[in-house]
Amino acid sequence: MNLHLETDDDPRTRQFIDDHNRVSDAALRTPEFERDRDAIKALIERQDRLIVPLRRGEWLFDFRQSKDNPLGIWLRLPADQEPLPDAAWEPAFDLDAFCVREGKRWNWRGAVTCPWEPTRVLLTLSDGGSDLLRLLEFDAERKQAVEGGFDTPAARSHATWLSRDEICYFGSIDRFSATRSGWPRVGRRLKRGQRPEDAAVMFEAADEDVYGFNLVIDPALSGASADRGLIDIFVAAHEIGVASAFLIANDGTQRRIDLRPKEADFQFNHGHCLWRAKTDEHVATGSLVLQRFDPASETAMLGPERILFQPGEGQSIAQMMLMQEWCVFIISDRLRPRLMVLDLTRPDAEQREIALPADMQTAHFRPLYADLHLGDDTLHIVGQGFLQPPVCYRLELSDRSKQAEPIFVAAAPSYFDATDMSSELLEAVSEDGTRVTYRLVLPKQWTKGALPVLLYGYGGFDVPLSPSYSGVTGRWLEQGGAYVQAYIRGGGEFGPDWYRSAKRQGRDRAFADFVAIARDLVARGYTVPSRIACQGGSNGGLLTGVMLTRYPDDFGAVWCQVPVLDMTRFHLFAAGQAWMDEYGDPETPVDRDFMLGYSPLHNVGPATKVSYPPIYIESSANDDRVHPSHARRFAARLEEEGHRPLFHEFGSGGHGGDGNSEERAARAAMGYSFLRQTIMR
Repeated sequence: MNLHLETDDDPRTRQFIDDHNRVSDAALRTPEFERDRDAIKALIERQDRLIVPLRRGEWLFDFRQSKDNPLGIWLRLPADQEPLPDAAWEPAFDLDAFCVREGKRWNWRGAVTCPWEPTRVLLTLSDGGSDLLRLLEFDAERKQAVEGGFDTPAARSHATWLSRDEICYFGSIDRFSATRSGWPRVGRRLKRGQRPEDAAVMFEAADEDVYGFNLVIDPALSGASADRGLIDIFVAAHEIGVASAFLIANDGTQRRIDLRPKEADFQFNHGHCLWRAKTDEHVATGSLVLQRFDPASETAMLGPERILFQPGEGQSIAQMMLMQEWCVFIISDRLRPRLMVLDLTRPDAEQREIALPADMQTAHFRPLYADLHLGDDTLHIVGQGFLQPPVCYRLELSDRSKQAEPIFVAAAPSYFDATDMSSELLEAVSEDGTRVTYRLVLPKQWTKGALPVLLYGYGGFDVPLSPSYSGVTGRWLEQGGAYVQAYIRGGGEFGPDWYRSAKRQGRDRAFADFVAIARDLVARGYTVPSRIACQGGSNGGLLTGVMLTRYPDDFGAVWCQVPVLDMTRFHLFAAGQAWMDEYGDPETPVDRDFMLGYSPLHNVGPATKVSYPPIYIESSANDDRVHPSHARRFAARLEEEGHRPLFHEFGSGGHGGDGNSEERAARAAMGYSFLRQTIMR
């Protein structure tokens, strides 16, 4: 099945891409596309947006793209000033200028802060939007790269500071250093100026694991006695979402930290462990549990369990964090956020709910300080909705003289006119009777039964979807389209059981949930099948591929992005090895059989027997997470059977479609151009 398209440097592959890009450019780069692209680019480059800074030392930092800096610029502001758009921000690191000097494209991925010298960071730079990361030591006080400092080769990598002069470096620099799925497994003690391959090995995850990483906690930075020493924890992720933690002694020996559930999300600080159960083997699935953590204990490092939260119907943990002296978590209660805090300095303290504005459709929090060792336990809380611009509040937990309450900081401007637009939370019934929630966002004016609807879904890997305010979505709404976000099984919106029900043999449940929403929109009179487009990327690309091949009569268009489409060969590319727990093992006959039942590439019917809605397949040449051959081979297979897909492979951007402001805008505009020519006709 066109296996040459798996080889990037095969001349036939290059010809295939060039030929199809010419066709899709001719079809989609219309005058309307240009207007969308320019408008979306202007939205990305707006400088009057909400700023939620991170503090390092005496500075606040923010990264943004602009007309003059389309790749982006890292800015700083004295910490005693309000972080408003028109404040006296000054450049700390100009990514555009850096790329010019280097003669190479890098994309911003953030910075790793040294807790003992907070303005000393490792800039994390992606090679063209891919998962290959370069770590570059940078002095944010002096605003320059450190001469002779850390500068690692581009590889799948991450690092933790061990001291001012050492990092624990995990990098897939060779086969020994990588798991079978290509992610880093070996942690090395890397000294400044040393080559990674020459650094001493500290930890090793197994080859069959997904990846490894470590945590370093200095109790002295949180006010504890300096003689306690560093707490060094190594974590081996066995599967996506399943990991083991080990305490590392000064002599390098490892002690397993006895977390009771085999599957749990967990965090540590200098004195506590917080975990969320992902099975019901010990406590109820989805429960949040707090334990004392005593790394010096020779018998039991973890104390008695305290259940902070046990989910009821429609409830789950959306976010959790151990700070220095506080535990903070958000409960999703029938998709409404509830913020809870617990004072860790008082053993008898009870968690308390912090009231959030009633119109927040979603909320998340972020510490003010870039490293949890630093500063106090101040949080920024950002709430928003599809039609509500983000609003930021500050929560100052460390001042115990007064009851902590959210303090308004700033609100983002409106990116579109939402007057007379509306948002509704609705339910569809899937084929097995399960009620499936979705959120419908309606434009100002719509005609009953004829509404163009863009239906977005993901449904996998325990990833939750939540409403977010977007000028790009707003442009779709302003043009008369409706938008739907689907909370189907396989996602993380309603806890681990909701997710697990659509793993492996249960995958069909996610597909059934999604098409049930499309049919419910029709049954409620909002639209008709020919005016519904489905959209999804990565695992969501698999979802949309199945919609095309299994439910072609329920959709008027399919927008399929960076997709997984061949369920028999995904594991032959390194990253795909990590997905077998999610999907199954194609080498095992029973797994292969049920995956072949839905694999889009293997379920394409001939045009003489089935009529598919128009499909636009979008991919990236440097996508090193889902290889672009999935998209290429699916397009070729459709053509072999007499169908006429649109296919476009962008030259960069990686799996996430990253790029400068114009490149990001062009991707979205091409998709909107496709929708305008299909469901908006």
